[in-house]
Amino acid sequence: MSRPIVATIDQQALRHNLAVARQAAPDSRVWSVVKANAYGHGIARVWQSLAETDGFALLNLEEAILLREQGWKKPILLLEGFFQSEELALLDRYRLTTSVHSNWQIQALAKAQLSAPLDIYVKVNSGMNRLGFQPEQAQAAWRKLRALKNVGEMTLMAHFADAEKPDGIIEPMQRIERAAEGLNCPRSLSNSAATLWHPEAHFNWVRPGIVLYGASPSGQWRDIAGTGLKPAMTLASEIIGVQQLSAGDGVGYGYRYRAHDEQRIGVVACGYADGYPRHAPTGTPVSVDGVITQTLGAVSMDMIMVDLTPCPQAGIGSRVELWGEQVKIDDVAQASGTVGYELMCALAPRVPVEVL
Repeated sequence: MSRPIVATIDQQALRHNLAVARQAAPDSRVWSVVKANAYGHGIARVWQSLAETDGFALLNLEEAILLREQGWKKPILLLEGFFQSEELALLDRYRLTTSVHSNWQIQALAKAQLSAPLDIYVKVNSGMNRLGFQPEQAQAAWRKLRALKNVGEMTLMAHFADAEKPDGIIEPMQRIERAAEGLNCPRSLSNSAATLWHPEAHFNWVRPGIVLYGASPSGQWRDIAGTGLKPAMTLASEIIGVQQLSAGDGVGYGYRYRAHDEQRIGVVACGYADGYPRHAPTGTPVSVDGVITQTLGAVSMDMIMVDLTPCPQAGIGSRVELWGEQVKIDDVAQASGTVGYELMCALAPRVPVEVL
């Protein structure tokens, strides 16, 4: 490995964060959400760190099959269900639990030739208006599914759009209750935010995602600072060059930053081709040799520039943390006008990954 950038994945942090989620919902079982290649951490690398979970939830059949072939025997939930009728043969073979959110899926299940019934999560539209049956349609969908020989255990499922707010689930819960009226059934409603902050929505299964990786569902690190959650991913590099600026000197493409006085800056081997946000402005936090400082100027494809004023001892070879334990990914994301989810998932294939 010649270029000094590296992402490290902390297995202990993943195990710890799963325990935090369990403590938040002690009477519920846990679906650990590992969609998007475990939020960029690498599902093949991290699933065993989360093996104390009750089940894994994801989107892609390929990732579900990978888990089965690597030895995972407990439940796997397909959060968006199956996309074509032909896929039901694979759900049957690998014994996958599927969400059902459309009438065509009900029809496909009715016609399928399966070796045994599949467990089903019936998705209700809680007002987010993505996938799911409207509350007034849910009862009919439930009855149709319950009558099918290909359907095993059934659970009512929904998602929250605004659970990071204290009153964010009031209206969605009213819609869910209308859909569930008269149904004595298990429920799975809570995402990361509801798992942490809305115990009234925990029910039988919770579905933590972003908190397993040590970032905040609200996008604000301060909101989870007291939970004990630990960042699972650290992106780090080194200073590969140093420049001494005079007043008025520009930095980077477009000279988006100009020195106000004499200033020493470092050039870091990390850019948007590594997954660092191109739109991160001057002032985005970064750590050099353990000292918090800031980026300067535009992010290039392969390099960013940082202010060395707070760390005059730093030079070529100094360690730079782009995000991790010192520099919270939520703070980088907030400065860049995005969310920690995107930064995790955007980690580029060219960045080497080490698992600790």
